[in-house]
Amino acid sequence: MKRLLHGFLLILLGAGLVACGPAKKSVFPPTLSIQQLTVLPDGQWRLILRIQNNSYGEMDFKSLDGQLQVGALAPIRLHATFERDIPALAGDVLALDVLPTGPMIQALQAVAGKGSAGSVAYRVQGSAHAKPEQEKRARDFDFDGNGWISPVPGIPNTWR
Repeated sequence: MKRLLHGFLLILLGAGLVACGPAKKSVFPPTLSIQQLTVLPDGQWRLILRIQNNSYGEMDFKSLDGQLQVGALAPIRLHATFERDIPALAGDVLALDVLPTGPMIQALQAVAGKGSAGSVAYRVQGSAHAKPEQEKRARDFDFDGNGWISPVPGIPNTWR
């Protein structure tokens, strides 16, 4: 009986030591938002997208695939391949040129004369391909963000 009790305690001690391994950091989907939109001379839009890493560990972002919707208009595709190592709970930016539709251009022009008092709603949604710090493979993380952009006073063709 004494031998059985010693064996049981040894197994409990071993199990306790195994549980003392490194803590796994929590991983959460990123948040994407438009930090700035610039209307280029050729009519394209240069989006400065902010990628916010909401995880408690670094994430290596590889690509994103999604869509941008302005107001209630039909969305356009967003796609980019890049390399960004974003630390825990931090953000970084990505420049992306897109070709807007005619109604999207008109939506911006309609409120451009109002200055910073005018604004247009937007929504970005899709997935970002990233590798969390403690994982061996990259995987897709869905994002869905929305906000408002307004003309920047004194800087023509620029929205924030």
